[in-house]
Amino acid sequence: MATAKKKPTIVLSPSRDIPFNQLVLSQSNVRRIKAGVSVEELAEDIARRGILQGLTVRPVIDESGKETSMFEVPAGGRRFRALELLVKQKRLARTAPVPCVVREGGIAEEDSLAENVQRAPLHPLDQFRAFLTLREKGQAEEEIAATFFISVNVVKQRLKLASVSPVLLDIYAEDGMTLAQLEAFTVSGDHARQEQVFERLGASYDKSAYAIRRMLTEGAVRASDKRAQFIGVDAYVEAGGTVLRDLFEGDDGGWLRDVALVDQMLADKLTAESKAIAAEGWKWTEVAPDFAYGHTYGLRQLRGEPVPLTAEEEATRDALKAEFDRLEEQHESADELPDAVDERLGELETALEAFVERPLSFDAEEIARAGAFISIAGNGCLRVDRGYVRPEDEASVEPEAEASDGEATGGEASAGEDHVSGVDVPAGDATTDSEEDEGLSPISDRLMTELTAHRTLGLRHALGEHPDVAFRAALHALTLKVFYHYGSDSCLELDLKTVSFGAQAPGLNDSLSAEAIRARHESWAKALPKDSADLWDALGDWDSDSRGALFAHVVSLSVNAVHEAWNRRPRALVHADQLADAVDLDMAPRWKPTVDTFLGRVTKARILQAVGEAKGQRAADRIAHLKKGEMATEAETLLVDTGWLPDPLRRPGQTAAEVAVDSAPAVEETAGAEGETAVAEDDGVTDDDDTAVAAMTIAAE
Repeated sequence: MATAKKKPTIVLSPSRDIPFNQLVLSQSNVRRIKAGVSVEELAEDIARRGILQGLTVRPVIDESGKETSMFEVPAGGRRFRALELLVKQKRLARTAPVPCVVREGGIAEEDSLAENVQRAPLHPLDQFRAFLTLREKGQAEEEIAATFFISVNVVKQRLKLASVSPVLLDIYAEDGMTLAQLEAFTVSGDHARQEQVFERLGASYDKSAYAIRRMLTEGAVRASDKRAQFIGVDAYVEAGGTVLRDLFEGDDGGWLRDVALVDQMLADKLTAESKAIAAEGWKWTEVAPDFAYGHTYGLRQLRGEPVPLTAEEEATRDALKAEFDRLEEQHESADELPDAVDERLGELETALEAFVERPLSFDAEEIARAGAFISIAGNGCLRVDRGYVRPEDEASVEPEAEASDGEATGGEASAGEDHVSGVDVPAGDATTDSEEDEGLSPISDRLMTELTAHRTLGLRHALGEHPDVAFRAALHALTLKVFYHYGSDSCLELDLKTVSFGAQAPGLNDSLSAEAIRARHESWAKALPKDSADLWDALGDWDSDSRGALFAHVVSLSVNAVHEAWNRRPRALVHADQLADAVDLDMAPRWKPTVDTFLGRVTKARILQAVGEAKGQRAADRIAHLKKGEMATEAETLLVDTGWLPDPLRRPGQTAAEVAVDSAPAVEETAGAEGETAVAEDDGVTDDDDTAVAAMTIAAE
């Protein structure tokens, strides 16, 4: 009878404790490149919790082939180095027993390789959940970070990842999404919202982490938004508001999710601020988060006087200036300022600027007929534009008094006048001066008209031969129109219309162009004399560059290139194209294609055309199946860094490809530190603006 064959029995290598001083590092260890946790960190971990994995060793054979008392370590070299470091630091005895697995036979290099290759790395999700377990068992985030030699921020990131919806974590565990996508879902702590966005992602062309963040924050107010800055994020949180934060990307402070609370806090704070402004005695105040661009057109603005410094303020300013000069002198030869000095100089500059930008004081009688606009500036600060007088509140103007010394000021031409060379001249006197009158009698109105008609023609002829004086006279007349709202101070019958926009584009009043024009206008207002009667002499004292810069600013305010369906002006719009070409206008840094500004307000065909021009036809084809709203949103993402412009914003004859080339350098210069890029935004100052700024300085002096 045959006996059953016995299966072989596996014999494991024996394990034993070997004193550390009997161990030596083997040259058979395949690990040559340092990776992962450092030896120093591993030594600290062993000191804290002991060695968790024994070493694999082989007996050292002498020349005669006999085993010695020493053992070499082909697998576990980093653990050996960590133990060696502890011995050198006298924190571990040289004879301390080390748990070892003793191997015989086979190849030492194979043992070393197998130990590293056969070891399965921990799945990231297991690490996230393990950190969460440690915190649930009472360990603080700082303690976890210290234990595993990582930053507290990394611990917070791991805990945030572990808090994502379990449904999404299971999908991530099965490689159904990337780690970058999982990180994006941490923006919102609402599991239902996370799962809803994941479902939407299935039908979306763009499944990037950026798209996930955008979907999760739809409708929320960015912390960098001027409304959020105005009310203060801390105050919003204290009022019970929720802030969505992104621990993995730069989020500019996050997103304020409770929009209704933001609006309520905004209204309450603006109301409180307006009451304080109204208490100054203004006849009216208008309050709004934003005002339409050009809302002050047609209103006269009062010219206030800066409030003088008190003796105490002057002493403070002098002390700050002395400290600033001393620090600059001490570090004049330094290539780089120490951080503390650089920070202090910045603080001093800010403090000194406050003494330059003084609040204005107005006459009490003028305050009683004027008002103030109260809104929020683009940087989130309160904006108060004081001293605007409505036409109906203007003081009644008395008729001009007759000139002294018996000379009449001249009257209006009567009916029956002949028109000669553009000058109205009466046909003749109906009566003659009495020859019997003795002494000097006033010149009659009609004779005065005749004489001044001749003088007018003489002035026209002479002025036509003096271009410099003609330029000064035109500048004088136009400046009166813009800054003084009176035209009677000039004999030139020139007119200038500042255009008020009937249809307001989103964000127009806070645009780069609007801010630059507003700042330039305010600078000129400060440089000009307060009394219109002094304007002519002041312009005469300025140099040609100053007058030219002021002329450019004044004329620029009359530009009207707005398309209006009810006001057909084809030739004017052609001239606007010529003007744009002459000044080399580039709108790419000043306007971006978003859902609100363009993409959500045109047809799907135009959206696809925009994407095709900017990113190529393949990109357009990939979103062609989407619904209009989703297509517009996806297109905004695709166009964000391209500098693409619709036809009305391009220069005459400029193609989409030329727009992209023109704006490419600006885009490269503004790559975000956090890995996100944005279309470069022009600071609103050109070479011509630099000249204007210099001219303003000269004029002010």
